Amino acid sequence: MSTATTSTAGLAIGRVRYSIVAMLFAVTMVNYADRATLAIAGPALTRDLGLSAAQMGWVFSAFGWAYVIGQIPGGWLLDRFGSKRVYFLSIFVWSVFTLLQGGVWAVGATAAVYALFALRFMVGFAEAPSFPANGRIVAAWFPASERGTASAIFNSAQYFATVLFAPIMGYLTVHYGWPVVFYFMGLVGILVSLVWLKVVYTPRLHPRLRPAELDAMERGGALVNLDAKPDGQPAAAPGSAAATLSRLGELVRNRMMLGIYLGQFCINAITYFFITWFPVYLVQQRGMSILNAGIIASVPAICGFAGGVLGGVWSDRLLKTGRSLTVARKTPIVVGMLLSMSMILCNYVDAQWLVVVIMALSFFGKGIGALGWAVISDTAPRQIAGLSGGLFNMFGNISSITTPIVIGYIIQGTGSFNGALVFIGANAAVAILSYLVIVGEIKRLELRPETAA
Repeated sequence: MSTATTSTAGLAIGRVRYSIVAMLFAVTMVNYADRATLAIAGPALTRDLGLSAAQMGWVFSAFGWAYVIGQIPGGWLLDRFGSKRVYFLSIFVWSVFTLLQGGVWAVGATAAVYALFALRFMVGFAEAPSFPANGRIVAAWFPASERGTASAIFNSAQYFATVLFAPIMGYLTVHYGWPVVFYFMGLVGILVSLVWLKVVYTPRLHPRLRPAELDAMERGGALVNLDAKPDGQPAAAPGSAAATLSRLGELVRNRMMLGIYLGQFCINAITYFFITWFPVYLVQQRGMSILNAGIIASVPAICGFAGGVLGGVWSDRLLKTGRSLTVARKTPIVVGMLLSMSMILCNYVDAQWLVVVIMALSFFGKGIGALGWAVISDTAPRQIAGLSGGLFNMFGNISSITTPIVIGYIIQGTGSFNGALVFIGANAAVAILSYLVIVGEIKRLELRPETAA
């Protein structure tokens, strides 16, 4: 077996790479907290502005429309200008638009719906490069045998964001009003963007990275030259528009990649239920106060965080003990999605504590199975890591559009969340089928010679 998939003993020399993934964790935590602002402030905002459930579904979806549209341009920008600069601008701009959402009350109730949609749309567009950049940075800084853990660390930030920020946002909503939630999170994001500039570097340019750690990373399969040539000069610009389209075509014609895209779409549907409609579910169907819903929403999130880290560690452990990459990645995904389907049981219980326990189990499973970014780091062609990550995230986040809208219409049509929980459980089942039936062997996709140039 190759050193890229088995032993990385030399990586004990230095741990600079973990300071990079710690920064990815912090940025991703703010990223998801900004997405969840509307979910926490939503009940009070809906009451003040007189929005219907269907209107809220469309406002929730505004982020997703732009996020999906921005994936391919965002991935191209990452390959062209590098992760550090593009990510900084992404964080700064999305934070400004988050802050501005707090002022929509000033335009009146009718216009506020359109203003909210427009501002959420801009947040989504600005956030588009974030996860492709995360995957790209992990591919550059981590060997194959550590990518599952590294990807799980930054991905688990989405759960910790709820743990840390949901109670804070609930408190701000109750005591100071929903606009303050947006002002607070916008300012936090602007501060984090400035810290990013001081902390993050490419491997060959990091002032504290020792040659021994760099060499061990490279021997283990880390793509240390992703943003820079060996002499430290900027990487060459991507090819022409025609070459880019050819590369995209090769990705979408590949069965393995299509299965990965479908799986991510379904897994993200679970995520977007939890960060959009879940707090509303607790308030409207389970009779909790807004403040209690903000606090209680953190319980499943804690379990999701634990599951996310466990899934990555478990996957890497399977790889290090001789299992194939295919087995190491698919096993946690399938087990995690089976656990996620347990949320349907909430339709058959009345006790609030039992609902919280079941949702915690479901989110724990979702965390275990959320290994899509590790898989894409393992499979993306080296020449177009950013573009490939953007395409993966584009397909995955179409569910950020469809999930809020479908759930909104289910609630409006039935007066209940029961059908919504079945809908989300069905997505978990499709994710399992996609990885077991469509994906096949997980391996790095090699571009044809004429498209690799």
